[in-house]
Amino acid sequence: MVSSPVLVLNQNYQPLNVCTTRRAVVLLDRGKAEVLEHNGGHIHTPTSMLPIPSVIRLVYMIKRPRPVVKLTRREVFIRDNYMCQYCGKETKDLTLDHVVPRHRGGPHVWENLVSACKPCNHRKAGRTPAEAKMKLFRLPEAPRSAGFYIFYQYLQTQYEWQKFIPEWERAQGWA
Repeated sequence: MVSSPVLVLNQNYQPLNVCTTRRAVVLLDRGKAEVLEHNGGHIHTPTSMLPIPSVIRLVYMIKRPRPVVKLTRREVFIRDNYMCQYCGKETKDLTLDHVVPRHRGGPHVWENLVSACKPCNHRKAGRTPAEAKMKLFRLPEAPRSAGFYIFYQYLQTQYEWQKFIPEWERAQGWA
């Protein structure tokens, strides 16, 4: 229970980070944060019983640059919603595919990478989608540099977080 995720919001309710319950309780105890949502459980101490926080808000403003989504396999799969961009199959068993193959000068950038299932990746081989007569479901693009991607993996289970992350509704159709 002390390692469960807690959403940390800035003073202006902007999502900042995810921390553990243990860290959140320390921030609350020191007066640096306030609880906005509880997850229903309790932490038992020798003298009291504390509700486990799920969403906390800092009492002071933190200035932080916009996060940049790093180009990794996992982030490409998240951007493509774990779906093959050629056949539409949803699976966790995906490969990365360069739309313009590397040996033909295709760069290793967001706009040239898509998720592909193994059969589609083998069928396309070292060709472009047009040469292989395969169509992309969606043209690849760099994900928006919103903080949404930090929280995406938690939003499926932490329902009380969704109202604090405005990108969630917009991304449902995109991600």
